[in-house]
Amino acid sequence: MQAATRDNPEPRRPQVLVVDDDPDIAALLSRYLGGQGLQVRVAADGAQLRAAMAPLDFDVVLLDLGLPDEDGLGLMRELRTAWDGPVIIVSGRGESVERVVGLELGADDYVSKPFDLRELLARIRSVLRRIPPTPTPPMDGTPYAFDGMRLDIASRQLRGRDGEDVELTSGEFEMLQALLGQAPRVLSRDALMNAVHGRDCGPFDRSVDMQIGRLRRKIERDPAKPRLIKAVRGIGYVFAGKVERG
Repeated sequence: MQAATRDNPEPRRPQVLVVDDDPDIAALLSRYLGGQGLQVRVAADGAQLRAAMAPLDFDVVLLDLGLPDEDGLGLMRELRTAWDGPVIIVSGRGESVERVVGLELGADDYVSKPFDLRELLARIRSVLRRIPPTPTPPMDGTPYAFDGMRLDIASRQLRGRDGEDVELTSGEFEMLQALLGQAPRVLSRDALMNAVHGRDCGPFDRSVDMQIGRLRRKIERDPAKPRLIKAVRGIGYVFAGKVERG
């Protein structure tokens, strides 16, 4: 990943909170998921989970039910009262009753130990793709400025680096506005499709990727080596450049 600079800050990687008291499993997940573009934090018990719940700045929780001196299902219930993001139960308890109760309490998925790392990663990416973007603050007409360009919300016009207008289709404008409004948050392909067309992507729908390609050709200095709109493998896209309002 390209190093962060003042004008090209590091994009925010999806945050995974691993709640597990086994240090070996926590270290394994930190190494593997960290190498796949995710940022991992670890909570070894219920107290550390509650401390992490204060800012609620994570994107997905991997929750082990077998924590010491804690009822895992009780923690699942407690977590769900404070946060509505995706939770994947990762547990050595394979009883069908606990699986059903965990899902009924609001877990999005259940993975039994021992697990395959690639399958777990696929499940994490699946729930991340379903996360709707954080609502963009109401538009006040203030333009976005980035990398020598300027997007005017009121007129729906993009001013290029040379001062000339850059023609955008309606879909390209909506997609660029969504990326700028959420930067440096990663947006899934479903979220971008919803921003442009009001619907999710189908499993073989590549229209978002095609639209991103056209948008890159209009705003990147070198579309073959994009620095502004970056792909996040298995999840979606992020606007990685510095964004200012005004």
